[in-house]
Amino acid sequence: MKQHPPDLPQILDALNPHASLVQRHLWLISLLQWVRGHGDDAQAAVARVRLMLDAVQLRPEWRLQWQLWWRNFIGAVDATALLADHGFAPHNAFMSELGNRLRKKLLPRTPETTDLAELFELLLPSPFDAEWLRALDSDTLQRLETLLFTPPEAEEGHRPAAPDLPTVSGGQRLLLDALTYSVGQVSATGFASEIRQRMSEQAQQERPFHELPAHFERLRQAVLAEGPQSGAALAAAEVLRQQLDACRRAAQTVYTHLEEHGISVGIVFRLRQLRERVRRIRELMHCLQSQHPAEDTTRLLARLVLVSQEGRSLRALIATSSQLTAAKVAERSAESGEHYITRNATEYREMLRKAAGGGLVLSFTTWAKFSIYALGLSAFWSGFASGINYALSFVIVMLLHWTVATKQPAVTAPAMAAKLKDMNGPDAVDNFVDEVAHLLRSQIAAILGNLGLVIPAVLLICGALHLAGLNPMVDEAHARHTLHDLSLLGPTAFFAAFTGVLLFASSIIAGWVENWFVLHRLDSALTYNPRFTRLLGPVRARRWGQWLRGNISGLAANISLGLMLGLVPAFAGFFGLGLEVRHVTLSTGQVSAAAATLGLEALLSADFWWAVAGLLAIGPLNLAVSFYLAFRLALKAQNVSGVERQRIRRAIWARWREAPGSFFWPR
Repeated sequence: MKQHPPDLPQILDALNPHASLVQRHLWLISLLQWVRGHGDDAQAAVARVRLMLDAVQLRPEWRLQWQLWWRNFIGAVDATALLADHGFAPHNAFMSELGNRLRKKLLPRTPETTDLAELFELLLPSPFDAEWLRALDSDTLQRLETLLFTPPEAEEGHRPAAPDLPTVSGGQRLLLDALTYSVGQVSATGFASEIRQRMSEQAQQERPFHELPAHFERLRQAVLAEGPQSGAALAAAEVLRQQLDACRRAAQTVYTHLEEHGISVGIVFRLRQLRERVRRIRELMHCLQSQHPAEDTTRLLARLVLVSQEGRSLRALIATSSQLTAAKVAERSAESGEHYITRNATEYREMLRKAAGGGLVLSFTTWAKFSIYALGLSAFWSGFASGINYALSFVIVMLLHWTVATKQPAVTAPAMAAKLKDMNGPDAVDNFVDEVAHLLRSQIAAILGNLGLVIPAVLLICGALHLAGLNPMVDEAHARHTLHDLSLLGPTAFFAAFTGVLLFASSIIAGWVENWFVLHRLDSALTYNPRFTRLLGPVRARRWGQWLRGNISGLAANISLGLMLGLVPAFAGFFGLGLEVRHVTLSTGQVSAAAATLGLEALLSADFWWAVAGLLAIGPLNLAVSFYLAFRLALKAQNVSGVERQRIRRAIWARWREAPGSFFWPR
């Protein structure tokens, strides 16, 4: 049977200042739940607060009970942790905070706690709480302060303020304690070696974090001696704000170092924590010296509610901490992508030549793939061997400066997105349409080059095997099975789109590995580390360091893609998902090998032509999915917004009507 929530008289009657800690906390949770109501109307919640105050005003004896309850509550919980640390990671490490947020999502919290920050998420658990807190007007806040948080003069146990602290209330001392902890955390972050050593030379000479604790101590002494709104306290607060600005500017110089020498998610996370702590210090100082402390404290509580919501979000943590990494990956991909866009006939012919070379290598990859199947290995080892085969082939293509068509979209998309940053020029749209035509033409050239040589090369290998009296590349049963698997009537289109995701993922892995390589200065380590110079010699060590610096991204992309193409189906099969990969060049090689085995009979088979139709779907889907994902990431990472999509779309269609051939071959 569903229980109705208690009404206000029941809640007020249930107040017991001598109850256990957990019972006191549960009572406060029920009171705030009553105030929240259905959680859909902030003004209705404010009206319930006023109704509660009216009831309290009519029950003076309840107010005395409340004052004792409040004293016991504040004495039992650590309120400083809420003001100083709520919303910040318990450890200044990205993985630690990721684990902490996972714990919050998966494990329930208990009200049996003395940590007010932990209890706060049970007291005010939804974004609606921030709405009704901000909706409280000044009159209601004044009544709250008077009726609930100002002890009556006749209250038993009331003690006047100490004579040496005539102007500092308990709440203000709480704010001072929170400021002490917050300033200490900011100083500790600024002193951390990974932050300090990456600051600019000028920031290190100015030493802003060294002076920060001293400036805060002057403020604290002025507040304790003369009050938070005294002239000395106000002057000290202004100096402290200027010092906080200096600390923030010094920390900003770390980003310049990261952009030049590689992005660290952990360092970006610590810098973000530092920025938010500086903001929290400013909010606490504002509450300390406010002319309207009730209103400003309520705004701070509403802000803490929103911080609680953000502190549960895994997506927000990953997005804010990895944004710079994504931007750097997109930037470097854009630089690489420019080399794959042909703009004239010479570059177009060169792309055809490079793609033909890639098709030649992948014809031997197809032969190796069928040879691995013939070994009859288990699913994992077959997938692993296939992955090594693919990875080795892709690396050979890279070392010979040839190309594979499907690898281009992931790097050309960021190059296209970068051109959308400035679309205000008179010819900007036309120039972008030109780039679209160049890109599409380049992709077509790469596919034609790959397929134009992989087909005859596979047929030649099959013919050579036959003339040598060796077994065919694929037997008849397996040939028919291959045609059936690649048929457009099956899940080929879905598998091709999934392969596009893997192509995009390999570009992300490549960017991350290159960033990691640069961040840890491995090229310098290979060049100058005594162990390597003794082993390789100074000249060879320097050559290896320079070569890896220029090729680490390509190696990571090709090796990761090859291993994913081989191992992902094996792992998916273990979990019963049935996922396969469909790479257009490799699939074309397989269909060619199957046709060579079946002979002219294949041309009369419906399975063969449905497999050819499947190939016509695999290529565009490989390219389109990879390009789309990389393009979306680049737009977000490079902060490209406000793109006039309709205007660009009209211009592309106009070009298609006027000069459709420009999308297929150079003028």
